[in-house]
Amino acid sequence: MIDQLNQFEQAALARLSGLAEAAALQAWKSETFGKQSLLSTALGELGKLPKEERPAVGKRTNEIKRALEAAFAEKESAVRAAELERSLRAEALDVTLPGRPLRRGRLHIANQNLRQIYSIWADMGFQIYRSREVETDEYNFGLLNMPPHHPARDMWDTFHTPTPGIILRTHTSPGQIHAMRELYPDPIRVILPGMVYRYEQITVRSEIQFNQIEGLAVGKGIRMTDLKGTLTDFARRMFGQTVRTRFRADHFPFTEPSAEMDVECFVCGGQGCPVCKQTGWLEILGCGMVHPAVLKNGGYDPRVYSGFAFGMGPERMAMLKYKIEDIRYFWGNDLRFLEQF
Repeated sequence: MIDQLNQFEQAALARLSGLAEAAALQAWKSETFGKQSLLSTALGELGKLPKEERPAVGKRTNEIKRALEAAFAEKESAVRAAELERSLRAEALDVTLPGRPLRRGRLHIANQNLRQIYSIWADMGFQIYRSREVETDEYNFGLLNMPPHHPARDMWDTFHTPTPGIILRTHTSPGQIHAMRELYPDPIRVILPGMVYRYEQITVRSEIQFNQIEGLAVGKGIRMTDLKGTLTDFARRMFGQTVRTRFRADHFPFTEPSAEMDVECFVCGGQGCPVCKQTGWLEILGCGMVHPAVLKNGGYDPRVYSGFAFGMGPERMAMLKYKIEDIRYFWGNDLRFLEQF
């Protein structure tokens, strides 16, 4: 019996050495260790052998079984490695390469620009005051010195809601009344940022919705020179110390006197282009001394207090700074544009 077991071991090892596929290995395993194999038969018939032969046959059977199991495990590992190598070459896939990283998002250019403006005004002592975007006709027009049927209302193309007297704000100026009524009688230094809405034709320099930043300063002894000096300093901090600015007389119902502030067009260098309407200048804000009627509506006595206000367009400032030729790019969600900032 021991001679048969030795021959069986040698034959099994010889067959195992020539195998190269996983399927053939499994067939060898079933044949070598299965119920019909010599190893199983030998262990099952130990009781039929003479008593003196049983220990030797049992010991040798177990030795052969352990040896064949070890040989099988080694061969199986080698075959799997070879199959993986062939698969990698055939499929041209390098599993050692790192995975593609997830692309990180970033702040929208409009928000980047807003944060820079916030930082400048914070350095100049102004706080942020938030006001609502859905506004009443009274706050949007009436309390800003534009009673019903006033011709100045035609300056804004308004989005009305189904509820009478409720509109989408056309400017951030209603926030002046909210701020004054909330902060009275303290002096005021605030900016009021937010989205505004106007039913206008969309062009390279106008949109139906855009950001605006209102500014308001109220106190005793505030003059027009304070307004000009403050806004000129802001422009220099925003665009550089050599930036050219100018003030032009204008009219707003809620300020008196009123002005427009222009910055030299950086898109064309002052030569004239579609963005600046061939003037070489781009309007960035309107401003003026707060009208006495508006001060009174806010709770301040215009005989004691005075103030200045301004409203600026952050997107137009970004157009100047980065030489962007079309304001529609800001809201077009085109990654080719957004990924530049």
